[in-house]
Amino acid sequence: MRKQVSGTRCQVSGKQVPGFRFQVSGKKFRHLVFFSNLKPTTYNLEPRAYNLKPKTYNLPRGFTLVETLVAISLLTISIVAPMTLATQSLGSAYYARDQITAFHLAQEAIESVRHVRDKNILLNALGTQTDLLAGFPPSGAPFIVDTLDDSMNSGACSSGCPPLKNNGELYGYGADSSWVPTKFTRTVTATFVPGSSNDEINISVTVSWQTGSLNTRSFTISDNLYRWVNDGSAAP
Repeated sequence: MRKQVSGTRCQVSGKQVPGFRFQVSGKKFRHLVFFSNLKPTTYNLEPRAYNLKPKTYNLPRGFTLVETLVAISLLTISIVAPMTLATQSLGSAYYARDQITAFHLAQEAIESVRHVRDKNILLNALGTQTDLLAGFPPSGAPFIVDTLDDSMNSGACSSGCPPLKNNGELYGYGADSSWVPTKFTRTVTATFVPGSSNDEINISVTVSWQTGSLNTRSFTISDNLYRWVNDGSAAP
């Protein structure tokens, strides 16, 4: 037995649901329905609009021009002050170094002139009558003393005493190329002390120099030499 089925009833609403027409045999079967009038589901695929505006943050305010100028001024003061102090300290160290050198150069000249006086005493002791204060340039005339041989020369200071030279170890007036001029100038004067009957002479030594761009500086010391033994005291 064949039976035509044109549809089936909905088990929920009881209404006839249209479908394909097909024939089935008389055997029992479960309803198999193919729905042909079901419309496809429509999906909304339009892109979703997102609010992509940047978020505004409450940032702290920046420096003003006045604050910047004040900061730069403080920074400049904090840097310049130590640098100025360091420069002054370095200048003082150089001055102290040169002052010590000038003192030793002046003392060296005093000792060289004293050695000339003592050598005259030795000549008298050996029987040669010699003026103890002989050999010094004219009273008050500037002269130089070369401590290498105790020589004294007033002619070298006719137009100003020449600067001392140095060979890397000693100061003097060497003529060869190993001696180079220095910044120190040494001037010596010998003057008889008034009222001493030419038995006392004052030796004054001035050493001048210039450090960098500073003004010329000078250092002066003096000493008195005496005729403390009679001339020719050892003569027979």
